[in-house]
Amino acid sequence: MLLPSVSINVNMRPLTYIAVIGLSLSISGCKLTNTDIQMTEDVRESALSMTQVKSSPTTGKPVVYQVFTRLYGNTNTTNKPWGTIAENGVGKFGDFTDTALQDIKSLGTTHVWYTGVPHHAVINDYTSIGISNDDPDVVKGRAGSPYAVKDYYNVNPDLATNPANRLAEFEALIERTHANGMQVIIDIVPNHIARNYHSLSAPKGEADFGANDDTSQVYSKHNNFYYVIGEDFAVPDAPNSYAPLGGDTHPLSDGKFAESPAKWTGNGSRLAKPDANDWYETVKINYGVKPYGSHDFPALPVDYASKTAAEHLAFWQAQTADDIPDSWRKFEHIAQYWLAKGVDGFRYDMAEMVPVEFWSYLNSHIKHTNPNAFILAEVYNPDLYRDYIYLGKMDYLYDKVDLYDSLKAIIQGKASTAVIATVQAKVSDIEQHMLHFLENHDEQRINTADFAGNAFNALPAMVVSTTLSRSPTLLYFGQDVGEQGAQMAGFGQPTRTSIFDYVGVPAHQRWMNNGKFDGGQSTPDEKALRAYYQTLLNLSHSTPALTGEYLALDPLQRQLNTQGYDDQVFAFSRYNAEQQLLIASNFSQTEPKTFTLTLPKTLIEQWQLVENVTLIDLLTQQPYEHALILNNHDSASVQMQLQPLQSVVLELTQKH
Repeated sequence: MLLPSVSINVNMRPLTYIAVIGLSLSISGCKLTNTDIQMTEDVRESALSMTQVKSSPTTGKPVVYQVFTRLYGNTNTTNKPWGTIAENGVGKFGDFTDTALQDIKSLGTTHVWYTGVPHHAVINDYTSIGISNDDPDVVKGRAGSPYAVKDYYNVNPDLATNPANRLAEFEALIERTHANGMQVIIDIVPNHIARNYHSLSAPKGEADFGANDDTSQVYSKHNNFYYVIGEDFAVPDAPNSYAPLGGDTHPLSDGKFAESPAKWTGNGSRLAKPDANDWYETVKINYGVKPYGSHDFPALPVDYASKTAAEHLAFWQAQTADDIPDSWRKFEHIAQYWLAKGVDGFRYDMAEMVPVEFWSYLNSHIKHTNPNAFILAEVYNPDLYRDYIYLGKMDYLYDKVDLYDSLKAIIQGKASTAVIATVQAKVSDIEQHMLHFLENHDEQRINTADFAGNAFNALPAMVVSTTLSRSPTLLYFGQDVGEQGAQMAGFGQPTRTSIFDYVGVPAHQRWMNNGKFDGGQSTPDEKALRAYYQTLLNLSHSTPALTGEYLALDPLQRQLNTQGYDDQVFAFSRYNAEQQLLIASNFSQTEPKTFTLTLPKTLIEQWQLVENVTLIDLLTQQPYEHALILNNHDSASVQMQLQPLQSVVLELTQKH
């Protein structure tokens, strides 16, 4: 097993080399030429026909339910470190029954992000159906990283009841998800692929990545990879007592992996022998970015930040065939393939490690096929947000380094709630594009000592995260029942549910109750938590004001030195012509808060308040004990009494 002293960092993503490869954006005018760089029309027409039936705009704020597909339906509770499928079990596509999908939908879900679907490197032996074995020396964990994709044109055989029929089983899951009123998102990992990439299922004429590369060159525009000329790849030195598969024997586990010449590693390392903390199981994709950062593709004119996806598509269609790097075409073909299967959108892994122009190219093609496609990108650099939204044509980006990090710090007593208004103001022009979350597969579980201490301590943050803006909310499976991710799974470590190993998810398994999805084995606290999440997340669709305007009330209370309003309280308003809300949260785990919340004159005028108004708390559906009192034409106020960890979402109702 992987001992605690092993220093491999399996959860953090080092940003080494990013500045050199793929982040600089040059924008200038350029003379256009004409060529057709689209995919074959038969595949595109197939994709169009699927999306016309399956995709339509959602009402209200989207709610994305991220499920780690391999783990969701697993009922095995053994949890042996480095355990095999036979020992620890694995979830299957078939576990997503209509009952399961309706349970997911009951959380307000509009989109299911099935994480880990594309066929990635695995240790299990599938040679009987023609799949080559993967080498444990370049696979993280026994189950493998879902971000080391081995075949983009098929799905993980571990997830199928009949691995030979795996693609049809996933297609059936897409149909079931649609039939249950939700849309399907899968991952595309554009920055890197598995070292052992080989597609068995690619359409005729679609060459594998690297198949046509000139391996005598470090870089060539149409190469898919970068090469370390004159050197063979060497497996990283294992720190301390680490051994693949926890030391179990395997025919290919010999500390070697044949690759000549060596390729650059996924995080950008140019060493033939990368470090153990590098993404050594993957290789870096070449997008026409030269080794020292200059670009080998057309630059977008500066005014394209304000142009539509259709105009971006026209720009790329006007380029010559040689202008477009081969890797761009390969990923556009992959996206079209999955759109034709009925997939409704994509989550892009480490999108900021790939140049913005490529995203303009890819996303404009996707939006041409499906204008309602849901496009989410993992981007962590706030300085790049607007480029990736306006030039890259992304729908949504992670709001991680500002809102998530701030809420986590508040929960831990390391920051004042005043920071919420500050970070929200930073994205006021793009707030509807910033997806909010408190958990995902990369982050620690809330219900750990390293995060919130227990699941209930994060509920005020979850209310703020869900109601603060027009953006989507993401919920990670198990979050709603307080999953701890406490298992020593193997390559993965406690506090995060392992994405590298076969493992059970205990709190989720109790809720799942052997496929009944009724909480039959859940604790009272788990059931109470689940009910709270259901009520909160369904406000995304039943509460029109959440798609309207936002006004922070926090700064005014601090300016007025409001008695009882302190660094553990946050208040704001959401409103449109149809509905007005006052939202307040008490982040204190021990102290009730009593204060008078004052509304500014601008809000009184906006809401056309001329008399007192009664309130109802939408989280409890009960009348609030205090009315909103119109003091004069300059201010209004309401008495707030918040218990520890209590939030209120107060709707203005009957005037009197």
